[in-house]
Amino acid sequence: MSVRRPLKPLDLSKVKTYRLKSRHSLVQRDALATPPRPGQSVSDFLGGLPQVLAARDLNDVAAEIARRHRAGRTVALGMGAHPIKVGLSPLIIDFMRRGLLQAVAFNGASIIHDFEMAYAGKTSEDVAANLADGSFGMSEDTGRFLNEAIANAYEGEGLGAAVGRAIVEAHLPYAANSILAAGILYGVPVTVHVAIGTDIIHMHPSADGAAIGATSLRDFHTLAAVAATLQGGVFINLGSAVLIPEVFLKALNLARNVGKRVEKLLTIDMDFVRHYRPQMNVVQRPTRGTGRGYHFTGHHEIMFPLLCAAVLEKL
Repeated sequence: MSVRRPLKPLDLSKVKTYRLKSRHSLVQRDALATPPRPGQSVSDFLGGLPQVLAARDLNDVAAEIARRHRAGRTVALGMGAHPIKVGLSPLIIDFMRRGLLQAVAFNGASIIHDFEMAYAGKTSEDVAANLADGSFGMSEDTGRFLNEAIANAYEGEGLGAAVGRAIVEAHLPYAANSILAAGILYGVPVTVHVAIGTDIIHMHPSADGAAIGATSLRDFHTLAAVAATLQGGVFINLGSAVLIPEVFLKALNLARNVGKRVEKLLTIDMDFVRHYRPQMNVVQRPTRGTGRGYHFTGHHEIMFPLLCAAVLEKL
C-alpha cells in the first residue's frame, strides 16, 4: 500500500498579473444606465437603459424592425391567447393599422378570448372553479358564435377570416378590441392554427370537426405563403410555447421546399419563461446561417409594450 505524500502549496511568487486598464472588459462606463427623470420622452427613457444584455438587444432589435419595415420587408406576429388576456390587443391592432404587421398567426385559444372581448368586453373564466361541476368552457354564446362562424365559412376562406368576418358583420359592441376584426378591416391575414380538443368550443355539440380542420388547413397554407415573403423579414413569437413554433417551422419549410428563398430572418421569442420549441423552432433553426434570433423573457404586459414603443421611436 502506497503512502500519499502531502501536497505542497503552490508557489505564489510565480503568480502573473496584469494592469486593469490593459484588459478588455465586457461592461464599459458609457453603457451604464441614465437615471429617469419626470416627464422625459419615451426615446430618452429607452436611450437611458443600460446598453448591456437584453436592454441593448431591445434597442438593437427595435432599430432592426424599423429598418426592415422601411425596406418593405414582411413583419409577422405569431401568438398564443395570453397576450389577449393581459390586454395587448390594442397594441397589436394599432400595429396592424399602421401597416407595421403584415400577418398575425393565432393558436386556437386566441379566437375564444378575441371573440369574448368583442362580444362582452370581458374574458378569461376561473378554470379551477368551473371545472369542479363541468361548467368550464360551456358559455353558450362563445360556442355557438364561433362554431357557426367556422361552419359557415365561405368556400376557400380560412378560419381566421371566417370568424373575423362574422365579428364585423354582427356589429359586436366591442369589435374595436378584436384582432380578428382588425384583420378584415385592414386587410391583414389573421390565420388560426387549431389542435382538435385543445379549445373550449370543441366541447360544444355545435363543433364541426370537418369545418375546423378544413379552415385551419387553409390558414396553414396562408401562413406558408406569408413565410415565403419573409426574405429579410421579421417573425415574432409572442407567448406560444408549442403550437405556433411548430406551425411556423412547417410553414417556413414548405415555403423553402417549393423554391422560395427565405434567408436573413430576424426572429424574436417573447414569453415569461423560455421553452424548448420556441428556442429551437423560432430562435435557432430558422435563422441558421444568415439570420439572427433573440429571446426577450418577461411578462408580456411589460415587455411587448416596451418593444412596440421602441419600434415607434426608431421609426
